[in-house]
Amino acid sequence: MALHFTGPEFSRRKERLLAAMAERGLDGLLMFQQESMYWLTGYDTFGFCFFQSLWLGADGRMALLTRSADLRQAQHTSIIEDIRIWADRADATPQAQLRDMVESLGGLGTRIGVEYESYGLTAANGKKLDAAFDGFATLVDASRLVDRLRAVKSPAEITYVRQAGKLALAAREAGIAAIAPGVDEGEVLAAMQGAVFRGGGDYPANEFIIGSGPDALLCRYKAGRRKLDGEDQITLEWAGAYRHYHAAMMETVIVGPPRDRHLELFAAAKQAMEACAHAIIPGKTAGEVFAAHAHVMDGHGLEKHRLAACGYSLGAKFTPSWMDPPMFYVGHDWVLEPGMVMFAHMILMDSDAGAAMCLGRTFLIGVNGNECLTDAPLDLIVN
Repeated sequence: MALHFTGPEFSRRKERLLAAMAERGLDGLLMFQQESMYWLTGYDTFGFCFFQSLWLGADGRMALLTRSADLRQAQHTSIIEDIRIWADRADATPQAQLRDMVESLGGLGTRIGVEYESYGLTAANGKKLDAAFDGFATLVDASRLVDRLRAVKSPAEITYVRQAGKLALAAREAGIAAIAPGVDEGEVLAAMQGAVFRGGGDYPANEFIIGSGPDALLCRYKAGRRKLDGEDQITLEWAGAYRHYHAAMMETVIVGPPRDRHLELFAAAKQAMEACAHAIIPGKTAGEVFAAHAHVMDGHGLEKHRLAACGYSLGAKFTPSWMDPPMFYVGHDWVLEPGMVMFAHMILMDSDAGAAMCLGRTFLIGVNGNECLTDAPLDLIVN
């Protein structure tokens, strides 16, 4: 079996989840987030783009309903023993089959939590799920139940996050080395992703972000490549991924002499990163980290050029995004704890001047402070 954790590790996670379910008065939980399934059992697939669900009852029994294409995937990568299949056909009713599975496991008339907030449960399938369980059991939204548990990493998970951090740094070195006038963006991407793969890493949960010239002001990946000019700017956001655990970074690299606006934006971004690093400690809230970011940015007169969020949690994530809760935004009351892994990004996009400047680093929260797992110098990079 292709398991990345030991039996006792999975048992501890299961006990934590059962305790959290008991606190919520849940007799069972229907998981649709692939991250939850991976965390609890090791089940590793992108088959969650189709209907599938993992059941955990208050009695500790687990069962997976999935498609035939994922039968061997579940057998090979997880500790799940009870795997049931719904067949692809024109009149398929997997929601009804899920209800029948839950009934066979004692779920009739119970109170069941559902991960409604999930890429693995579309709105259409969610409606069919509610209809199938109507009169059978009481369904309640338990979307963040496992997320809360996953946010605090075990020592075994932290080992993988540290390796992801090393891969992120290797990708940074390879990418910066490739940047020069006349170089195609594709060469930079190839160097960065190649460094991750050579280090034994995985595909990240979303594409690396790359944009040069005017596209350096974008926060998302887009198709299409260009070659760098003699005087240019290129924004990169990427992650090292190891066993699906992520450590992210972000940089804006200047090609040729930097403009005065670049220097101004960099000074603010560096100061804001340092302020956030001091705030990413146990007992602080996610909102307080954002406030540290906003205080610096707004003090530089950059409120219109910054974002309304400045980072988020990282962990074992699947397509389409490596972002995990909590996110750093105004007023967020999620309290930071030791064992959490947080990515802080300082993003400045001045559309008036056509100038971008970004910095991003990943931090592991400890008992008394934090450790930067992607500890590269906070210097303006000029190639």
